[in-house]
Amino acid sequence: MSSKYAFTKTLKELRFLHCQTSEHSNAVRSFLTRAYPTMKKNNPYIPIMIREASGTEPRVYARYEFGREKMEDLRGLDDKAIEDKVTTLVKDGQ
Repeated sequence: MSSKYAFTKTLKELRFLHCQTSEHSNAVRSFLTRAYPTMKKNNPYIPIMIREASGTEPRVYARYEFGREKMEDLRGLDDKAIEDKVTTLVKDGQ
């Protein structure tokens, strides 16, 4: 799992948005509980932000060099699908 979270050098920030209580954010909360420590351990200098707000749709944003951003919608995905989306984002720096 650790190689999945070896972020590309062009990644400057990873930001998760989700609701702290809603059903549609359960998988995101589960993923973050499991994967955040590994991501942070392997990338101690990259900010990984978690934003919780009532009614927020689960999403992840990756910000790269020169202010370029990509967003992935995480609604309705399970833990494995979220992991795949995040892995794609953190390795895609072009």
